[in-house]
Amino acid sequence: MAKILLNKENLFHNFRVISEQTGSVEKVAVVLKDNAYGHGLFEIATMAKEFGIKKAVVKSLDEALIIEKLFDDIVILAQKDIHTYSHAFHIAVNSLDAIKNLPENIKVHIKVDTGMHRNGVMPDELEEAFLGLSKKNIRITGVFTHHRSADELSTDFYWQKSVFTRVKEDVKKICEKLLLPIPAFHSCNSAALFRTSNFDEDFARVGIATYGYLDNAGIFKFPKLKPVMSLWANRLATREIKKGQSVGYGGTFTADKDMTVSTYDLGYGDGFLRLNERNSYTTPKGYKVLGRVSMDNLSLNTKDEEVCIFDDVEVLAKEHDTITYEITTTLSPFIKKEVV
Repeated sequence: MAKILLNKENLFHNFRVISEQTGSVEKVAVVLKDNAYGHGLFEIATMAKEFGIKKAVVKSLDEALIIEKLFDDIVILAQKDIHTYSHAFHIAVNSLDAIKNLPENIKVHIKVDTGMHRNGVMPDELEEAFLGLSKKNIRITGVFTHHRSADELSTDFYWQKSVFTRVKEDVKKICEKLLLPIPAFHSCNSAALFRTSNFDEDFARVGIATYGYLDNAGIFKFPKLKPVMSLWANRLATREIKKGQSVGYGGTFTADKDMTVSTYDLGYGDGFLRLNERNSYTTPKGYKVLGRVSMDNLSLNTKDEEVCIFDDVEVLAKEHDTITYEITTTLSPFIKKEVV
C-alpha cells in the first residue's frame, strides 16, 4: 500500500524555528485544518502537543473534536452550526449575520476584514459585533485578521498591518466602554510571521511553515525549514517492453529502447494528480513517471519494490504550476501514515 512518512525530527526543527520567531512556544498556534494540510490531523496534533504547543487552529467542529484533549485552545475557523461545545473551543465569527445563529455562553474570536475582502466584519462594525455578542453572553476571547499578500513582494502586507493596528486600538476602546476584558489579538500567518520583526501579538497561526514550506522564501530570506512529508508507493507489476511499445492510457509514452517498466499503487484517486504528459516528473531517486497517471496506479522505469515519489513537494508543485498547499491537501486521507 502507498504510504506517507512524517519526519518528526523535521517537524520539531520547524517548530523550533517558528518558536524562535514568535519569542516562545506559547505564542505558536499550529494550523491543522484540512487534515493538517494533508499530513494527518491526529498525527501532527499529537507531535505538536509533545513539542509543547498548546494552541491549534482547525476548519470545522469535527476536526476540533478529534484533537479536543490535546490542546488548551482550539480556534474553529468555518463552523456556523454549533451542536456541541468544549471549554477549549473558540468559534470564529465571520460576519455580523453569523451572530444570530450562535448559541449563548460560548467563546468566539471575531474576524475582521482588513483588506482581503473574503471573511470578517468590517472595522466600522466592530462595536455592533461586540454589543450583539455580549447580549447573548458570548465571551469574546480573540480578534484577528488574515493577510492577503504576506508571501508577495508588495506593500499590501504593511497596509494591512496598519489597518489591524487601528483595529486593535478600537477594540481596546470598545472593551473599556463596555467593561469587557481585552481579547487576544492575532494576525500573522506563516509568511507574515517571518516578515515581522519583534513579534508582539498574542500568538501566530502557523500553517504551511509547520510542514516545511514558505512561498517566496528566497526573496524574503526566510530561515530554512524542512519538509515533513514524503510519499511512497509499492510495486504492483513489472514488465519488459520493447523499443516502440507504449505505456498507459492513450499510449502517450513510447519507449525509445528496450526497458523495464513497473506499475505502483498510487494514482489520481489517491490525490496524486494526472500529469500533463507533455511535461515529466522525476522521483528523488531519478525514476520518471511514464505516460499518464491512472486512477489507481502510475508507471515508473524501475522495478524497485518501494519508491519515494516525493520528499519535497515544491518540485511537484512546479510541474503542476500550483502551490505546495494544493498538492498536500489533495492527497487522500486514507493513505496510511507513519511517523519516523
